[in-house]
Amino acid sequence: MADVLAFPVRAALTVAASIAAIAAFEAVNAARYNDQHTETASKMTGGNADHAPALFRRYGCAGCHTIPGIPGADGQAGAPLSGLSKRVYIAGVLQNTPDNLVAWIVSPHRFSPQTAMPETGISEQEARDLAAYLYSQ
Repeated sequence: MADVLAFPVRAALTVAASIAAIAAFEAVNAARYNDQHTETASKMTGGNADHAPALFRRYGCAGCHTIPGIPGADGQAGAPLSGLSKRVYIAGVLQNTPDNLVAWIVSPHRFSPQTAMPETGISEQEARDLAAYLYSQ
């Protein structure tokens, strides 16, 4: 009788261990993918995505935009910045390239005089850091 009860317990433990192993594998692969994605975005833009969270707050981006991974960045005035790397256009006026994104962040009125996005005084390098972050998401 003990063997009859032991089999379901062993089977349940085996299933639980398999699920845990699969979850760990997926977590490691997701982390590796994110690291590679961030490295690629940094190479594309010449920026450092690690600097971006502080820059988003310093320049007020979080007040107007919803920005993935940035606590409190839930603004509704500007477009959400999630999935930016998959978009064809930036602000509907520029082809989505790293250089165009940097130029837009630095001087949006140069490309769209009526845009609500302000000229913040952000430097080109800081804009590259923001672009690296946005392309890594």
